[in-house]
Amino acid sequence: MAKFSVYAREVLVGHSLLEHGDPPMGVAFGVFMPADAYSQIQRECTTNHADQSALFLTVRVESGMAIPCVGCSVLDYSTEDESPYVEVNVLGIPYPLYGELFPDHVARYDKQFGETPPRRSVERGGA
Repeated sequence: MAKFSVYAREVLVGHSLLEHGDPPMGVAFGVFMPADAYSQIQRECTTNHADQSALFLTVRVESGMAIPCVGCSVLDYSTEDESPYVEVNVLGIPYPLYGELFPDHVARYDKQFGETPPRRSVERGGA
């Protein structure tokens, strides 16, 4: 499974395997593993789950390319739970790129529902 890097502006703040997903929605998410610089944005990620656009979050593949998407967020619940849990979400990843980056998510979806999810294009606003 690939390891993805999470950036706030141009600063590496953590990583994730993005081990979960919702292929029809173009969503990938997973456990967030913070880097040292995460401390610079942690307060915002703990207190603001609604709009983190001011953080300029991007998620990048190993080659350094940012995954095109509608938005990214880091949801930090570590102060609310006994076990610290921090999650990164990447929303609105267009097809066919989603299927290329997350073939396991698509295969699980196909197995569960017996069909291929509709291919949506962010640029066209729908199917």
